[in-house]
Amino acid sequence: MSASRTAVVTGGMSGLGAATATRLAADGVKVITLDIADGADLHIDVTDAAAVRAAAEQVGPVDILINSAGIIGPNAPLWEIPLDGWNRTFAVNVNGTLHTCQAFVPGMRERGWGRIVNIASMAGKDGNPTMSPYSASKAAVIALTKSLGKELATSGVLANAIAPAVIETPMNASTGPEALAHITSLIPMRRVGRPEEVAELIAWLASDKVSFSTGAVYDISGGRATY
Repeated sequence: MSASRTAVVTGGMSGLGAATATRLAADGVKVITLDIADGADLHIDVTDAAAVRAAAEQVGPVDILINSAGIIGPNAPLWEIPLDGWNRTFAVNVNGTLHTCQAFVPGMRERGWGRIVNIASMAGKDGNPTMSPYSASKAAVIALTKSLGKELATSGVLANAIAPAVIETPMNASTGPEALAHITSLIPMRRVGRPEEVAELIAWLASDKVSFSTGAVYDISGGRATY
């Protein structure tokens, strides 16, 4: 991969985002982390569209966008989900992805090359019980990516999503033990994934090595995926 490429990784200070930032840097990519956590290169909330646009103007040309910022949201049966918790989950997981794509895609189109990788989830395909806000928001990320991939198909910019099963990250540490045990039990490999395993797939999708795939969803699920 060209050492001149620049990547923005949202949620880049922990979990899959941090693992991806490390992996891309190993390929010689200049990585800019965007996160609400301390230490991020861009200390920005992805739910703030104006702040994301300002950041895009500040950093200049970006070739790779990894949308890893996300939250689990409330754990409860659908009929007990608080509306503010539902809205917050969509604000981060869906609107955050929208905001970064709207801010960075135009520049990629102008330059004729770009790679967008949106992190969805197996929950977006299967629907995890007591995790309806998260599941529904990740389904939205999948559909958004499919639309975006078609819109960019002749532009030189590729947009794909990945759908991990349970990965050992700080975000999943906040998942209810029963919900976590259930979704882990669905994995035929009988273990959770490691962040660096997922980062390897993301690095490929962010590279020149992928050329005929866009609007696709790549499962990384230890065999859980059934379609």
